[in-house]
Amino acid sequence: MTFETKATIATFGGKLLKLSHQSSSTGTPMNVNLYLPPAALSGGAKVPVLIYLSGLTCTPENCSEKGFFQAHASRKGIAVVYPDTSPRGADLPGETDSWDFGAGAGFYVDATQEPWSRHYRMESYIASELPAALFAAFPDRLDAGRVSITGHSMGGHGALTLYLKYPGKYRSVSAFAPIANPSRCPWGEKAFSGYLGVDDKDAWKKHDATELVKGWKGGDLKALVDVGTGDNFYKQGQLLPENLEKAVKEAGVQGLELRYQPDYDHSYYFMSTFSGDHVEHAAKYLFS
Repeated sequence: MTFETKATIATFGGKLLKLSHQSSSTGTPMNVNLYLPPAALSGGAKVPVLIYLSGLTCTPENCSEKGFFQAHASRKGIAVVYPDTSPRGADLPGETDSWDFGAGAGFYVDATQEPWSRHYRMESYIASELPAALFAAFPDRLDAGRVSITGHSMGGHGALTLYLKYPGKYRSVSAFAPIANPSRCPWGEKAFSGYLGVDDKDAWKKHDATELVKGWKGGDLKALVDVGTGDNFYKQGQLLPENLEKAVKEAGVQGLELRYQPDYDHSYYFMSTFSGDHVEHAAKYLFS
């Protein structure tokens, strides 16, 4: 698969590549930003990879411009991948009618319901197609054997569920304000009804971190989760981190560090404050 490089931007001693390619999973062009730290440009050893999944309405630009991941990843020698949140330009009926479903809101699932199933296959894209394409395109720079995953809000949901669904694929997981129990919150109910079917609640559970962790057999979770107590979406019951924490404890699973950060909201002010902690968390396992 060939990537088109639309821009190369110097940042924190490395390079941010703005890439585009044709996706077989979504049947559409897809944009992705890739940060290569100085260590990846020096011609030395391959660097590990941190995949960052964005939240509702976001594109690859949001976090690469405002999350401050590059500053920390540069020092650690970690590449960062910023995928898009959905197909773009599929031209499906109702695709752009609301901000929390359709374009910019793929929820990192493979849709089973028409017309979404033709293009909205973000689980396959993120878990399989995109990393394989990047490792093939940058074989001397990216280490396919050392990958961690993180994300914010809808992307936090994506990071947690993909980590739990594919044991061993990722070295660690972290999340900022994740939608931790989507089967029981308005955002998740809307998305799952549209993409997976109103009545197929068993399918919903396969994309819900709180449900998936009940069957986790992969040992220590290696999971860091931050939630701001001033987050209005947390207050409205969209995130439900307490349900995830309860499920982890009841399953006897170890390795979830859930931190409630006083007064922080859902924004990139919150994200950028703690992005260094999340890069450090990934580095602990990527370099172990």
